[in-house]
Amino acid sequence: MRASVALAAVCGLMLASSALATEKARPTTEAQIDYQGFRGLTGEVEAYRADRLISLAEFQRMAGEPNTIILDARSADAYAAGHIDGAVNLPFTDFTDQSLRAALRDPNTRILIYCNNNFSNNAQPVMLKRIELALNIQTFINLYGYGYRNVFELGDVVDFNDPEVGWVRG
Repeated sequence: MRASVALAAVCGLMLASSALATEKARPTTEAQIDYQGFRGLTGEVEAYRADRLISLAEFQRMAGEPNTIILDARSADAYAAGHIDGAVNLPFTDFTDQSLRAALRDPNTRILIYCNNNFSNNAQPVMLKRIELALNIQTFINLYGYGYRNVFELGDVVDFNDPEVGWVRG
C-alpha cells in the first residue's frame, strides 16, 4: 500500500512538473507590449498635441480643404447614431497599420479628430468619458505612433445641436 501511495505521489509530482514546464514554455508579452515605449511616445506627443488643438471654426475651415479627412474613432454604433458631417469612421479598437492606411491613405493626409469629450451634451451618442481617459488622447497618440503627424484635434467643447457643428443624426 505504501508503495502505491509513493508511486502516486511521484506521478503527481511528475505531472505538476510537466505542467509547470509547459507553463514556462509560453512566450511572454514582452516582445509584443512595450509600456516604456508607450510612456516615451506619450511624452513626445504631449507638446506636439498642444500646438494642434484648433477651434470649431478652424476645424470646419480645414475640413473643406483638399487632402483632409475628419476621423471619428468612436464605435461603429456611436458613429451610426450621429457624427460630424463628412467624417469617416475607424473605431479606435480597430487601429492597425493596415486599417489606418486603408481609411486614411497617405500618412501626410491632414486628419481632423474629435470625440465624445468635445461635446457638452453628455447624451447618446456622445457620453462623456472620464477626462483622463478621453478618447481624443489615445486617438492622437496612436495616430502619431503609427506615423500620422498631420493631425489636428478639435479643441472646443460644442453642442451637437449647434448648426455650426454640422452634426448628422443616424
